[in-house]
Formats: sequence, C-alpha cells, structure tokens
Amino acid sequence: GFCGDPDDETCWFQCSGPGRYQCRVSGLVFDMTGGGDVFYRVVPWNRSLLGPHGKKPAGPLFDISCQQRSVARLHLPHCEVRSAGRCHFLSVAHLHDEGVEFIRPERITETHIVISITGFSAFGNVKDEDSPPDPVRALVLLFYRPPADPESEQEINVLMLPKNVVFSKVLHFRKKLDDNEIFLKTPPDCKLQPNQVYSLSASPGGDSVLVQPKEAEFDAESYDNYFTKFQVVYEEMMKLIRLSLRDSSSSIVWERRVCLSAAGVRRSCGPTRQNLSPQEQLMEIRISFMDGVSGPVLQSLMDNLLKEKVLSDSEREAVEAEKVRGDKGRVLIDTVRRKGAAASSEMIRFLCELDPFLSEHLGL
Repeated sequence: GFCGDPDDETCWFQCSGPGRYQCRVSGLVFDMTGGGDVFYRVVPWNRSLLGPHGKKPAGPLFDISCQQRSVARLHLPHCEVRSAGRCHFLSVAHLHDEGVEFIRPERITETHIVISITGFSAFGNVKDEDSPPDPVRALVLLFYRPPADPESEQEINVLMLPKNVVFSKVLHFRKKLDDNEIFLKTPPDCKLQPNQVYSLSASPGGDSVLVQPKEAEFDAESYDNYFTKFQVVYEEMMKLIRLSLRDSSSSIVWERRVCLSAAGVRRSCGPTRQNLSPQEQLMEIRISFMDGVSGPVLQSLMDNLLKEKVLSDSEREAVEAEKVRGDKGRVLIDTVRRKGAAASSEMIRFLCELDPFLSEHLGL
C-alpha cells in the first residue's frame, strides 16, 4: 500500500514479494525482485549540476531509498509526445554524494523511462538542452480563491504545468501559498510547446472580467515551483465562465467551461455534472482518458470489466489488438459506453478505484 507523511511529503510503499507496482500518487513504477519497503519524496533540482553537462530537468527529482535493495528497475513518468520523435534526447540523472551520473534508458514507453538501478538516492528525468522544442503533454490547472466578503473580487488562478508533475506536490504548494484556494476539477489535459507564449481569454468578457497578464510563457521545467500563470478576476456573480487557451497563431489548445454560483464555485461543468448519464460522462472524458490512462491501469480496468461480464473475451481481444495505448483506451471506452448506463457506471467505478489521480483530473 501507499501512504504519505503530510509534513515532509514522503511516500512509503511496502510489498511482500516480487512483481511490478505503480504508485498512484507519483506515477512511479517499481520492478521488485522481492519484498521490501521503499521510501521516496520529491526534492528540488540543483541545476548547477546539470548545466555543465548540457542537461535540463524533464521531470520531478525523486529521492528514493530501499533498505532491502530489492528494486531492480525504475519507471519514471515522462511527458514527451513520442509521435514527435524517438526521444533520444532523454536520460535519467542519478544524483549521489560523488556528484551526478546520467543513465541511458533501457527503453522508453509512451509514458515512462525505464532504467535498471543498483544504488539509491535521487533519480530524475533530464533532456539535452538543445533538444527539439516539440510539444509535450501538459496540464492546465484551475484554482479558485473565494472573496473575503460578498463585495470583494473573485479570482481563478490558472497554472500551466508539464503532465508528469506530482499532483499532490502541486496541491501542497498551492495550499501553503493560500489555504483558502479551492482546486477546480476540470479536465486538464492538453499539449503545449515549451517556451511558447500563450494567451487566455474568458467568456463572457468585457469590462466585467479581467484576465492578467495578456500573455504567459509555458515553462516545461516547472517541477519545483507552481506559481500562477494567468489570473481571471471578476466582480459580478456569474453562473458559468468559458476559458480558452490559445497559442501564438490564435489556435485554441485547451478550452473548458466552469460553472460558478453566488456562493463561489459550484462545480466544473462537464463530466461532474449531476444531470449527465454515465455514458454521457464517458463521452465527456473520452479524449482525456485516451491521453491519460496508463498501460497497467488499462489492463487492470479490462480485468475487472471482464470479471463483472461488462466485457466479453472477444471485446477484450479487440482492445488488445490495437498497438497504441491511446487507441486501446479509445476502443475500450467506446465499447463500454455503447452498452448503456449500467456498464458505463461500472467502468467509472473501477477507474476511480484503480487510478484516483487520473479520476480526479477527469472530474469523476
């Protein structure tokens, strides 16, 4: 199981035997040769150790220890879009007392970099400083700050982050900035280009809504600080607001509708709305599910649906016939959705149990 220490944010994972285990909080995957206790936490990068080697962060830095030394392989989440290239510019930095070494991956999957390890301490994904500025999988996260009194302005703080950030770390960071902030459960997934300037617009707009600044740059190396990129300020009561993120060519790369109430934020419109049927919820989250579901979760999801007779053997085979993880997710969610409310409800229930992190992102 997994548990967290709220003071130092250390996660603890305990297994009784060999196997592959995934942390639902961080996305880390451990290949274990036997039983053991693994402790890990996110620590800040020391960029001065990377610069002389022409490297820069491409993921959180995890400080990992295992007294039994039973971790054989480590799978670290990445946010690269593999269709954009072969990801040859990725490696893993191993920071220890003697300095830093760079480990070439054994393989790179659609979601993880896989390495063999013998020692412990800190591991984190890095990429070459001259790597191509291709789009990466990213998150647009919304945090609502309620007014101090009914006459005060209300704010929605907007963050743009790489997808492989540790979500609990982001929440902890924002809570320390403002304990009154409320995370808005809107589907966050999109693709953003590092160092590109984006603009945010709100509808309704006009004088009643202020978006500041007008433009902001996406920092694909935001793994230590999670500050606001855009702030949406409004005074008048609104039932809903539509937020659109555009790139430099004015193409929309992310767009969501958020429902608001006089008392503050009621809920995000979309998959969390009570008036949506289970199959309508699956339709709402379809694209984000295809982008966000991991291979191990997809397999466990099919196991459960097969056990409950929601899926047949032939339907599972049709899913597994697809070569790409996203296509597997598409066939699975469409197959279940067409079976109606009961089947869709079962899939939603299993997904929430297997991957609470993804489910929260999807607004389930």
